[in-house]
Amino acid sequence: MERQLRAGELTCPSCRAALAPWGHGRPREVRGDLGSRLFVRPRRSRCIGCGVTHVLLPEMLWPRRMDVAEVIGAGLEIAALGMGHRRVAAHLGLAEDTVRGWFRRFRRRSEDVRRYFTVALVALADDPVMPAPTACPLADAVSVITAAHRAAVIKWPQMNTVSRWAFAGRVIDGRVLTCASSAS
Repeated sequence: MERQLRAGELTCPSCRAALAPWGHGRPREVRGDLGSRLFVRPRRSRCIGCGVTHVLLPEMLWPRRMDVAEVIGAGLEIAALGMGHRRVAAHLGLAEDTVRGWFRRFRRRSEDVRRYFTVALVALADDPVMPAPTACPLADAVSVITAAHRAAVIKWPQMNTVSRWAFAGRVIDGRVLTCASSAS
């Protein structure tokens, strides 16, 4: 990302002009797998066209979340199997309110996410195999994210090193749990 930013290859989501380096965001602590704590200091950028500044998060982080994408994704995958937020929270060692918030936000976004990744799956796969629908929109969205990631790995084998949840965040600009208007 740093190389792309310095080369002017990253564009403003508002006006599509190039982004330029503009310092760093505030340092923050995030929760990783198995209760680990990570400290990140996100890069800031400024649009050379409209002058708006943006915080550039690493792929492992989603906007407005204290947990890495892998932890949130693991919770969503377990929920897709039918487990409730209390049991998922206990399994992940997190507060029930945190996990319930993920599920509520993802359920609100699940149809948009499912549609977005269905289009991505069709674009990525030569012969896309659509996941079978379930009675649960959350499970449908999780399964199509998994299928789109699998198609990306088949198309670009180096993508196998990118987790499906970091991939999901990258593809949808971090908006797995947030609306388009709050992604920048």
